Amino acid sequence: MAEEEQSRVLGTELPSKRAREEEEVINGVSSVVEMADSVNNNNSADGQPLPRGISSVIPGWFSEISPMWPGEAHSLKVEKILFQGKSDYQDVMVFQSSTYGKVLVLDGVIQLTERDECAYQEMITHLPLCSIPNPKKVLVIGGGDGGVLREVARHSSVEQIDICEIDKMVVDVSKQFFPDVAVGYDDPRVTLHVGDGVAFLKAVPEGTYDAIIVDSSDPIGPAQELFEKPFFETVARALRPGGVVCTQAESIWLHMHIIEGIVANCRQIFKGSVNYAWTTVPTYPSGVIGFMLCSTEGPSVDFKNPINPIDKDDSSFKRPLKFYNSEIHSAAFCLPSFAKKVIESKAT
Repeated sequence: MAEEEQSRVLGTELPSKRAREEEEVINGVSSVVEMADSVNNNNSADGQPLPRGISSVIPGWFSEISPMWPGEAHSLKVEKILFQGKSDYQDVMVFQSSTYGKVLVLDGVIQLTERDECAYQEMITHLPLCSIPNPKKVLVIGGGDGGVLREVARHSSVEQIDICEIDKMVVDVSKQFFPDVAVGYDDPRVTLHVGDGVAFLKAVPEGTYDAIIVDSSDPIGPAQELFEKPFFETVARALRPGGVVCTQAESIWLHMHIIEGIVANCRQIFKGSVNYAWTTVPTYPSGVIGFMLCSTEGPSVDFKNPINPIDKDDSSFKRPLKFYNSEIHSAAFCLPSFAKKVIESKAT
């Protein structure tokens, strides 16, 4: 990582000085006078700039604020900021939290925590790979932290694991601060390609992969293109007949309008199965995250009933599965009525 690209702040303690607590009462509601200014300016009480997402209203806390979930924020108490940097694409931060271990943040949005990353990494990987027999060639788009690689490597049938991550800083930071996640890079079947995932997919021969896993951040910034119709068309071209894709597909509580668009695009492009699944991740907005699972025309794929179980002999792995099992696989496709109605309406 070039020196001009980043700024490391190792072992930095957060400001402890509280904002001036002069309160006024408006319509019976007590408010801190300086709250709005401190949030907008992102400065501490003494005027010093704070890392993106670090709350100046409640010193020592990280608050995830975004137009993707207006009117709400999830907060974690910060023990220490371990890393701050700015890559060519985004702000990168790592901090030690009080309750979820180390936390990776990109552009002010939590990507993973040591405590609950298993719920996301295991599900986005094993939902597709356990739904097809003997996957051999797997591509990961995004996922620079290496957690999906770690999970793909559990499948002994896999011979080739390619990963295309646009931001090398994410890879390097993950290796330094999240070795139990980035351990996926140590597998000899893994080849890292640093670059744009869309361009990479366009360059691969048609029908190359058995499975493609798109571990993207939210559809703003560098990941926006990964939620658009042309990208899904490129994915379908890169898959073999009966090949599968699993992509991060937002929260049913916050983003049904985005999910509607993803489902509609996928039903037009993928002529096999198209399903939506979800899982719980406490530190993600609303506490849940979804996945779009699709297959190309060819051998049929029943995503709801895994045929390639991985949890039968889990004792052979150094790191046992923490979240995924065959029962939760099938249960992930059971949707609440409001989401089921919207998603099924896109089938017609």
